Amino acid sequence: MTTDDLPQTPEDRADLLAAEYVLGVLPLSERLAVEAQMKTDSVFALRVAAWEARLAPLNDDFAEVPAPDLMPKIEARLFPTPARPARRSLFGWLVSGVLGATTAVALILVGMALLVPPSAGTLVAVLGEAEASLRFEARFDGAALTVIRVAGVAAPEGQVQEVWLIAPDAAPVSLGLLPGDRLAVPYPAAPVGWTLAVSLEPAGGSPTGAPTGPVLAAGIITDL
Repeated sequence: MTTDDLPQTPEDRADLLAAEYVLGVLPLSERLAVEAQMKTDSVFALRVAAWEARLAPLNDDFAEVPAPDLMPKIEARLFPTPARPARRSLFGWLVSGVLGATTAVALILVGMALLVPPSAGTLVAVLGEAEASLRFEARFDGAALTVIRVAGVAAPEGQVQEVWLIAPDAAPVSLGLLPGDRLAVPYPAAPVGWTLAVSLEPAGGSPTGAPTGPVLAAGIITDL
């Protein structure tokens, strides 16, 4: 774009910025700045919404395709160190060598209690494949929706796992963070057909109100 093509008024520049944001052509730093502006500038937020509505029909020409299997790449980002021996117990390395058999059994029992807590209601969703190294379950007891990490470990230092609820054709809504092994959220009913997902975010959670890191696991709530 030449200088002659640039907008000449603040309104034109704001409109161009909103369009570039919706098209996804802004670098990350500018995109974060736009998202921050949207939270404080309602007029600018309306410009962005108008461009989203204007460009939405362009998606009609593209058929939906199955999501790629990103789990291997996600695991590589989370666990850059050499892979552990296949199917080795999560706590086996803690009890190898110097610990006696009695101590080893005690540690394993404690670990199982932490990673696979007692049932918290009816199972309504499974997030992650059966053999995945990181897997979650969602349970509903009639008053609360509880997401439990049943396989794998917490996020690395400086990051956190964040749980999202996604209604059909709607933006993700954060249910909260998983610094431990479970998150319980008061909920009147299990929303069948909605999606639960867990993403990897900076410490403190997503800075934008939407997932910014890789999706670690996802599953659809069913009426089991």
